[in-house]
Amino acid sequence: MSLFESFKAFEWDVLKEVGNIGAGNAATALSKLLDKPVDMGVPKVSLLPFEEVAERVGGAEQIVIAVFLRVEGDAPGNMFFIIEEQSAKRMLNQLLSMNHQEDEGYSEMELSALCEIGNILAGSYLSSLADFTQLPMVPSVPAIAHDMAGAILSYGLMQYGEMGDSALLIETTFLEDRQSLEGHFFLIPDPESFNKIFKALGVELG
Repeated sequence: MSLFESFKAFEWDVLKEVGNIGAGNAATALSKLLDKPVDMGVPKVSLLPFEEVAERVGGAEQIVIAVFLRVEGDAPGNMFFIIEEQSAKRMLNQLLSMNHQEDEGYSEMELSALCEIGNILAGSYLSSLADFTQLPMVPSVPAIAHDMAGAILSYGLMQYGEMGDSALLIETTFLEDRQSLEGHFFLIPDPESFNKIFKALGVELG
């Protein structure tokens, strides 16, 4: 039985709750960081094959901003927060009030700000998952990249070897002045980690 066939309504509800709690914690943390209200929509949570990750952000050649973290602990893996350029630029202008010009590159300060948002989101979602599973999970110091989605995912493979064949996707939406700013959070556990995570969630995989 495949991972996707193993899931029942209860397990999907658990994953959705992980996303909801993580989003709520992230919104609170971002509000404190920015000293302004930050609203986040209800995240969409799904599982997908690893080879489809790049397609969900526009394809392997799509230029994106990505924050990458390594997860250490009882269930090691890789985490990516990926946003397309248009969302990144709107996020800088609307959420961070940084007045980014459309035809400009990204300054060190702008990349640092986007990295911190990705770090807060990743930490919030990871903490939520760790609370549900009771598995220690600790994120590494984040790194940020501005490149093609395929190249960024390949970097993760080169750094840490074979990734698992499935990814947990949490699609995040920030709401600012009635405009949505979308980002994609991917958790790709190492092959041996998936069984640990989902066994802790009550799902026995074959």
